[in-house]
Amino acid sequence: MAGILAWFWNERFWLPHNVTWADLKNTEEATFPQAEDLYLAFPVAFCIFMVRLIFERFIAKPCAIALNIQASGPQIAQPNAILEKVFTAITKHPDEKRLEGLSKQLDWDVRSIQRWFRQRRNQEKPSTLTRFCESMWRFSFYLYVFIYGVRFLKQTPWLWNTRHCWYNYPYQPLTADLHYYYILELSFYWSLMVSQFTDIKRKDFGIMFLHHLASIFLLSFSYVNNMARVGTLVLCLHDSADALLEAAKMANYAKFQKMCDLLFVMFAMVFITTRLGIFPLWVLNTTLFESWEIVGPYPSWWVFNLLLLLVQGLNCFWSYLIVKIAWKAVSKGKVSKDDRSDIESSSEDEDSEPPGKKPHTSTTTNGTSGTNGYLLTGPCSMDD
Repeated sequence: MAGILAWFWNERFWLPHNVTWADLKNTEEATFPQAEDLYLAFPVAFCIFMVRLIFERFIAKPCAIALNIQASGPQIAQPNAILEKVFTAITKHPDEKRLEGLSKQLDWDVRSIQRWFRQRRNQEKPSTLTRFCESMWRFSFYLYVFIYGVRFLKQTPWLWNTRHCWYNYPYQPLTADLHYYYILELSFYWSLMVSQFTDIKRKDFGIMFLHHLASIFLLSFSYVNNMARVGTLVLCLHDSADALLEAAKMANYAKFQKMCDLLFVMFAMVFITTRLGIFPLWVLNTTLFESWEIVGPYPSWWVFNLLLLLVQGLNCFWSYLIVKIAWKAVSKGKVSKDDRSDIESSSEDEDSEPPGKKPHTSTTTNGTSGTNGYLLTGPCSMDD
């Protein structure tokens, strides 16, 4: 084990040339980041999760009820032992051949069986109240941490001149505010890693898991080798659009159409400006070029920048989804059922016509004009 730890914490990998871990030990004159500080993130993540449960129950839920958001879920599918067995044991999405077989067996028309399976799938999906409470929690946290980050960074020299991120590196003292900011963000991402498996499942689950994993690696990585200054710039920049996204989703759940549209437009503008403009031109410029000039490259420097480039790749992917959603909203004015996320219930899914009755030929889209309805697909299922 000692040999493994010595190999993992190899100074030639983590630190610039001629710098050792002994040089970064805490002294009476200065405090530096220590790897064991990262253990604090686990109890803090647990506390954040508990605060979330209290917040959603005693603050978010009363707010949702005050906005007339109902706790009731979608319509319950009528009991049917044969269809229930197929749903639980075979498939939740029967193909055409199976539908025809079930139609003959039950003497139902195919459309009624399809409707039953839609209603049964929707029974396992969270109610609008649950979605609202989750979004309100994230909105509150993102807003708080972004405001804290802005207030902290306004007092730092590296906000105004990014070259200060590398002057005298890595002998840059760790302040109490910077330590708190880093541990809070790291703890929140650890809590998201765990709660992602119990929260509302979305289409970009895999992408979000990769994003949370990359964020935790970046935060831990940059803290251990004292790249925390530039790390705070990355954190604050990426937090800037998140609160707007969650606010737009809350407006969508509360059926405030105009506010939803406005917030979504604001979110899209801030997201694309910060992720595709400021981040590469400001942050990546200092991590790739200014650091090379002032400090010079070393092994962990390459890993750090590769992780940042991975984050930028995710930013491009989500920006593409945002533009795609906006283009659909402008060109069509509404979204078809197939474009919606699986977590959204359509009016067709909740159709209450009795089995066997010939369905009407007219269809509805659940009022998805403007951007409302798009907010449950693509980037609005993000938690970045």
